[in-house]
Order: sequence, then C-alpha cells, then structure tokens
Amino acid sequence: MVSRDSLPLRIITRLAERLPDFDFIEFDPNENLEKEGRELNIIDTVEGAKEVVLITDIDRIQTQKVYSMHDFDLGHSLKILDKLGYIDSVRIFGVPMKISQKDALDQLVALISATLP
Repeated sequence: MVSRDSLPLRIITRLAERLPDFDFIEFDPNENLEKEGRELNIIDTVEGAKEVVLITDIDRIQTQKVYSMHDFDLGHSLKILDKLGYIDSVRIFGVPMKISQKDALDQLVALISATLP
C-alpha cells in the first residue's frame, strides 16, 4: 500500500459505521476480483480528481503500459474482466489523492447513499 493512495483504507471503519447497511471489504483487485460478483462497487483512489466522483464507464479508466506485475492495477483488472464477460457493471467511487479524511468520508456517504439501493 502506498500512503498517497491509502485514504479509502484509512476511513473504511468510519465509513462502515456511517453506512451500516453496506458491507465494506478490503480486497486486492489483482486477486480473483471476478469472484466478488458481476456488479462491482469499488472505492479507490483516483489521481487528478478534486472531489469524490462516480465512474461507471470502464473505458474512461486510463491505464499505463505494463512492464511488470507491479504495473498491473485495478484498471487493467477491470478491463480484462469486462472483455472476458465476467462483470456486467462497475461503480468506482473515486476518492481524490488530495482530500481530507472528513471531506472524503462526507462525500462518500452522500454519493453512496444517493447511488446504491
């Protein structure tokens, strides 16, 4: 875990307290993500965002060239799973790298509450 993109993990407990009807699971996106279901809801850090955003179009996810497994990330995993037909939809709740824990938590709670049943 890199500290600049670890905010979602640092607030997961408080997020679960504020949204008790949802299950929040820490998961490595490069290990068997397809077993998590056909409709994925993911919270992850998004570079360049100014506020918490919702991403539903996998094609909008920018990926870099892969030179080793260290370069293989969530975007690569989702694009492969989509191409293979293992997932039907994905919602990524993208947390900016430069946001306070309080703002990230408040914005996530609002967006998740407005978006998920």
